[in-house]
Amino acid sequence: MPIRQDEPLRLTLDPEVVAGLRAELPAVAGRIWDVIVAEVAEYADPMRGDIGANITRAVELALGTFLRLVEIGAALEPGGPLSAALEGAYALGRGEARAGRTMDALLAAFRIGARVAWREWGAVAVVDGVPPATVVQFAELVFAYIDQLSAASVSGHSDELATTGRVRAQYLERLGRALIGGAPVDELEERAEQADWTPPGTLTAVLLPSSHAAAVASSLDRPTLVLSPDTTGVELTDDITTLLVPDAERTRASLLQLLRGRFAVVGPARPWTEAAASFDRAVRLLALVPTGEVALDTDDHLGALAMASDAEAIADLKAHLLAPLGDLSAASAQRLADTLRSWLLHQGRREDVARELFIHPQTVRYRMTQLRALFGDRLQDPAVVFELILALGPPPAAATASSLPATSKL
Repeated sequence: MPIRQDEPLRLTLDPEVVAGLRAELPAVAGRIWDVIVAEVAEYADPMRGDIGANITRAVELALGTFLRLVEIGAALEPGGPLSAALEGAYALGRGEARAGRTMDALLAAFRIGARVAWREWGAVAVVDGVPPATVVQFAELVFAYIDQLSAASVSGHSDELATTGRVRAQYLERLGRALIGGAPVDELEERAEQADWTPPGTLTAVLLPSSHAAAVASSLDRPTLVLSPDTTGVELTDDITTLLVPDAERTRASLLQLLRGRFAVVGPARPWTEAAASFDRAVRLLALVPTGEVALDTDDHLGALAMASDAEAIADLKAHLLAPLGDLSAASAQRLADTLRSWLLHQGRREDVARELFIHPQTVRYRMTQLRALFGDRLQDPAVVFELILALGPPPAAATASSLPATSKL
């Protein structure tokens, strides 16, 4: 009887025919094995080990289940006799994923199984006098059955990859937290092994907006650890993601070029077990600068970082050293402090000071006369000069814009 296309496939064979097919099952399974070994390179050597045993069991289970289906006329749908074969195929797919293989080899093995089974069993059916129409249905059922087994294996493979990916992502996240948290070396080595992560020579911390993190990480040569804002355990401004870039010290210029046009803070390269030092320095520079569209290299801001390492000490030092300006108005004290800073940094070159502050050289001379009167001989003491440079710091970024006209006086 023809099978309606909207009904599950099913076929009932005469018990004697099924008995004849079952008698051939071990031989058919053996031939399928032989062809798989000959035609699928991935299984040529491993067939003697666990993989070969797993596939052999799967072949025998699949053939036995198929014969049971045609023996009782069960529909080719989930549930009933088909369940065991589908579960076996699903487990086989997961095993392939764990072994690191794609589905290509296993799907090729399924196709071989369908081809060989049909050839061998079809010949038996013809010899046993099965009507041609039934033989056609038999062939359709064989290939539909293999399609379902293939689909179950693909599902198992995908599920295993997803599970493995999630588990590894968790291990990598824990490793990243341990790295920036300064965990002991033995803990770092253990977490790296758990995450199947090969430690590089160095790691460089890069802080950048989360919206750019994926694109930057995917452009780097080696796998980079990506730590989301809630992973670092550090209160960062805005939505900042941390990248730990392996072995970037030799390609630092390329890394900075990759970050061009994006705001980022790049820490120093440090041995991988000391990545916390790179992260901490990048975080400290991030706290000193506003976000923008420029990649900042901590190596270019070491002076500012050193001065900011103990802000209270610098503030106390500044208050102590600039005490002679205490009786002046705030505006006058600031102008003299700016002049003294520039004078010290330019080593007394009046023209350079005037150019930087946008004032006349005579104004520089006038202000320095005031400063010498206020500070006395202390401006000749190298130790005091050094402390003044530390306390006054570099010129403000907008100093020139706020300077007085060249002809102005105090």
